[in-house]
Amino acid sequence: MPDNLTVGWIGAGRMGAAMATRLARAGHPPAVWNRTRAKAEATTAAGCSVADEIADLRSKDVVFTMVSTTADLEEVLLGEGGLLADPADVPDVLVDCSTVSTESSEFVRAECLLRGVAFLAAPVSGNGKVAAAGKLSIAVSGPRDVFDRVRHLLNNIGRSVTYVGEGDVARLVKICHNLMLGVVTQSLAEITVLAEKGGVSRAAFLEFLNDSVMGSVFTRYKSPAFVHLDYTPTFTPLLLRKDFDLGLAVGHELDVPMPLAALTAQLVQQTVSSGRVTEDFAILLDQQAAASGMTLKPEDTPVDDGLGGAA
Repeated sequence: MPDNLTVGWIGAGRMGAAMATRLARAGHPPAVWNRTRAKAEATTAAGCSVADEIADLRSKDVVFTMVSTTADLEEVLLGEGGLLADPADVPDVLVDCSTVSTESSEFVRAECLLRGVAFLAAPVSGNGKVAAAGKLSIAVSGPRDVFDRVRHLLNNIGRSVTYVGEGDVARLVKICHNLMLGVVTQSLAEITVLAEKGGVSRAAFLEFLNDSVMGSVFTRYKSPAFVHLDYTPTFTPLLLRKDFDLGLAVGHELDVPMPLAALTAQLVQQTVSSGRVTEDFAILLDQQAAASGMTLKPEDTPVDDGLGGAA
């Protein structure tokens, strides 16, 4: 496919809007549809246009989808007025960046095949702020030739784009990634609480950790939330629980014991059961503190988030 592909985009939530905006600023402005039109309209400042209906995107060369759930994905593709609802009027390529199960991805791939639409599964690692900074990581699976044709678009969305194989194996890669996300965050909560209860400020401990061999891009950009107790949602406990459910189910299917993931899943469930489902999953820190007989207070200390500034 040439560089001047026409692009459509479905889903303008925190992640989708940031990703579509990056495409527009790189010279590939998509037409954006979102259930709540105002969210799509917010992307026009970066050069995107607004699609009145999903059907308006059927004439595009490539359409990206970035939605929250399996039900949402199937609705925007196959529901009334959906992108694939008219087999005679479909885009050339569909690239789905949502985090859905392998089974759902296989179903969508089969529906695309019936209509002559090439399909790539392309789930991403990161949140809205990471997307805006151009530091997403993207795992992609599907036909290699289709990946090669649209890779330049993906390169404008993320820092890292990795082709991981045929079919829907990218879904497994993303599920494995999110299992580690939960396990690492729980571990980070435990050691941060341990350090603070022993007299070390969270800011000082995390500064040390982030500058050590144990620090990572993730621990650095999660540090402001831990230090300031700012639980503005980037990824909620409900969404993390969904991914643990998917991951443990795959482990059962493939006969892979996952004791650490299983224990972390129970701790994630505990955050959900507490009712704090609209906050960021970093509330695992509060939960660990409570279990340790502590009540945390925000620390008024600037923290480098690793994404271009202090927070």
